[in-house]
Amino acid sequence: MELTKTEALRAYARMINTLNVGPLEPLLADDVHYASQKVFAEITSKQDFLDYIKPKLRVIELGDRPLFAEMGILAAHYGGGPCVVLAQGTKDTLVGTVLMETAAGSIARIDLCIVPPPETAKRLGDYPV
Repeated sequence: MELTKTEALRAYARMINTLNVGPLEPLLADDVHYASQKVFAEITSKQDFLDYIKPKLRVIELGDRPLFAEMGILAAHYGGGPCVVLAQGTKDTLVGTVLMETAAGSIARIDLCIVPPPETAKRLGDYPV
């Protein structure tokens, strides 16, 4: 079964909005790559990604600055493709954009970007839960 970028991104947004890795975990390829423009080393496996993201979600849950994941479109970049726009503290304090690649019915790559800036995305007002 084919997994679209939009479906994959919606699962990521659900993970962020519910602080639960459950919606995303079964969609990850065993050799998924995760890169962030804010982190030096790239993650190159499903287990390493889960070991990285689970504590991050816990910190967000215990903190006083909630993270919001909104569906968006990068019209001027990324070929007009779908994205997730991240905000922290308030829904208008934008902090990043998430892009994905899918292959063979799984998420092959996740990129957390600050360039292009999240302000360049068309925000859709859709916060999947």
